[in-house]
Amino acid sequence: MPVDIPVEAYNRPRTFEHRYVDADILRTRFAVAMSNMYKAEVPLYGDLVSIVQGVNQSVLAQDSTNDSVERITLERHGAIRLGSPYELQVARRLFGLLGMHPIGYYDLSIAGLPMHATCFRPRDAQSLSKNPFRVFTTLLRPELLESSEARERALSHLQQRKIFSDVLLDVMSIAESQQGRFTYDQAEIFVDNALESFRWQSLAAATFEVYNTLKKEHPILADIVCFQTAHINHLTPRTLDIGLAQVAMQAQGMKVKDRIEGPPKRECPILLRQTSFLALQEAVSFASSSNQPGELIDSHHKARFGEIEERGAALTPAGRKLYDELFNEAMEVSRTTAQKMDEAVARVFTKYPDTWTELRQQGLIYCEFTPTMKLLPVHLATHDETRGDYLEQLVLAGIVTAAPITYEDFLPFSAAGIFQSNLGDSSSSVMGQNKPYPDRKGLEKSLGCAVLDSNALYASIQRKSIENCAQQLGLSTFNLFRNLS
Repeated sequence: MPVDIPVEAYNRPRTFEHRYVDADILRTRFAVAMSNMYKAEVPLYGDLVSIVQGVNQSVLAQDSTNDSVERITLERHGAIRLGSPYELQVARRLFGLLGMHPIGYYDLSIAGLPMHATCFRPRDAQSLSKNPFRVFTTLLRPELLESSEARERALSHLQQRKIFSDVLLDVMSIAESQQGRFTYDQAEIFVDNALESFRWQSLAAATFEVYNTLKKEHPILADIVCFQTAHINHLTPRTLDIGLAQVAMQAQGMKVKDRIEGPPKRECPILLRQTSFLALQEAVSFASSSNQPGELIDSHHKARFGEIEERGAALTPAGRKLYDELFNEAMEVSRTTAQKMDEAVARVFTKYPDTWTELRQQGLIYCEFTPTMKLLPVHLATHDETRGDYLEQLVLAGIVTAAPITYEDFLPFSAAGIFQSNLGDSSSSVMGQNKPYPDRKGLEKSLGCAVLDSNALYASIQRKSIENCAQQLGLSTFNLFRNLS
């Protein structure tokens, strides 16, 4: 089984100047610890990591990638399901200490799921390059449950649940009083206790009767409410060829999702493609409703699975508008079998440009521009910078390189599709099952802050790279921006 990248930097000498742990280093330590924990809990996840690393090595041997080998090998995203605004606010503080911020709003009611979500992740290019660890975090929306009995039982259990220990809360408060920093000893306490909040516990926090009542209302409701922790329901390594990885998963006998979510296979990957092996059946013990001390009922629960992802370029608002239009067109054409859906998506997306030059020139993707330090040729040195295509001329002349910025976020329809395929029972009594109920303000109220706009973050990375080009080349920043308008 492959070993995750060790974090030697965390063990550097404890000089006075290095009294506090850097948030990027601590995030890596936490992500590696979580990955090792999940491997122990779900051995198939370790097999999945082996498959992904093998595929990535094969792809890299034939071609290069914009991202470093170290970043891709380390890269993961996890997913947790929280039940109350209090739990979400503590999670915001916890991830904030790891340099991860709430970015984006995801409405999962589009698939009949009584949840909405945000993603905690780094927000600047430097932190993302060191470790782009992400945690897709959903919050229960009890107002979307039709059954008042299920709603009341869920809320009652969530009020009594305590997934964050006093030790964890105390050390977090200490770090917050130190400008959001941990000493090395405090960091050890923090990581150890934070992991316990996301560890699997085979002894449920609800009776078997309550579990079945909530499961009947919605399978995901039982998973959110009936356990002692906000257990990770999947960890996701990044692959450079999800098609090859899917075939390898099937060859090893894994029960794999019937289709890859997201855009079709392309020469120039965009956004995000995802697939998974299906959720495992795990042994769980429940207290009996007979109130007999020590009496347990042995049963099982299915919720945790193994997911992989292939990430492409981040799309601008114009690029995303075209993507959504084409994706909706494909869904209208076919919502039947997985094969017919894939055929419809592939056919419709022939209308989407598929070269980096076209994507860049049409303003469909975000790019990071870097000067090559070649001398400006005469025809560009005397070029009228007020022309809107001046930056593009620099790229075509090799004076500046344009690398697509990696998409760091998620697609709500794809996330919902992954969740639904792993529920085992798609029955639901969610209010307005066929109608979306977005409530961004409600999530932000529960979170205790606004969620950040991912487009603004991508645009900021692009803008800073152009400003650096202008400075290095002695050109007008304003005019370099003109062809991006």
